[in-house]
Amino acid sequence: MAVVPLLILVFFVVALIDIILRDSSQVKHLPKVAWIFIVILLPLIGGVLWFAVGREYSGTGHGGAGYRRPRGTYVVREQAAPAARPLSTEEQLAALEREIEDDRIRQLEAELRTRRDPDPDPTPS
Repeated sequence: MAVVPLLILVFFVVALIDIILRDSSQVKHLPKVAWIFIVILLPLIGGVLWFAVGREYSGTGHGGAGYRRPRGTYVVREQAAPAARPLSTEEQLAALEREIEDDRIRQLEAELRTRRDPDPDPTPS
């Protein structure tokens, strides 16, 4: 009956490798280090928890077990755009003030052009 401990050991190793190789953005609920500790301290339960709730399943369909790509074809993975963090209130106010200043500068420049050249399109007589 050494099969059950061997299966638990393989499951433990697979879970650890999956945690370590997975990108941090694909780890849910806890940091990667916390998941590693959980799986090390509780091999069977930690591995089950990792695959049940801790891992982000992408569903991209790039293949799995038994999947073979035809020879000579390449999979091009698009780089995900970095998630833009939301601007803080101070940053939003600063951007709004810059926009207002730019509009005011444009208005003053237009007024200055009008004062310098009151008749921008003179028709020759």
